[in-house]
Amino acid sequence: MHNKVVYRLARGLRAAGAVVLRFNFRGVGGSHGEYGAMTGEIEDARAALAWLRDRYPDIPFALSGFSFGSRAISELGCALVGAKFLLATGFSTRLGSTDYLASCTIPKIFIQSTHDEFAPRADFERIYAEFAEPKRIVWIEAADHFFAGALEQVEAAAADIASRETAESPG
Repeated sequence: MHNKVVYRLARGLRAAGAVVLRFNFRGVGGSHGEYGAMTGEIEDARAALAWLRDRYPDIPFALSGFSFGSRAISELGCALVGAKFLLATGFSTRLGSTDYLASCTIPKIFIQSTHDEFAPRADFERIYAEFAEPKRIVWIEAADHFFAGALEQVEAAAADIASRETAESPG
């Protein structure tokens, strides 16, 4: 939750009018519990979404996450019905299978650093080619996985994506 990239994503999404909830996965920061081998973290994201949906049942929803969180929200979002779009930032190519994205027809937008040590551009482009449409990549010239020197661009991209996807998506 107290991560510069997550903060900038949330700020960009809020600038576009989204209701945003930032949370820590189990065992991260001051959160209780321990690593759940992705299954637990997907359940954390599902619980956070349920909490938001209870409070805002009539507002369309999307899922966004950074790094490990982008894996959790993409797996969850592809298994749900109703998400407007998935915004995966710093999506690692090194966290296991991405086969679920080959059949996921929810709009998927990836914000990637051009120098991400956990998702080298050639590796990401190779797996991205297998992902189902609709999909889009926003490459940001940045020094590393944490978008060093380019956090403003991450924030602006999140705001632009949320504005566009909300305007373009029916419902």
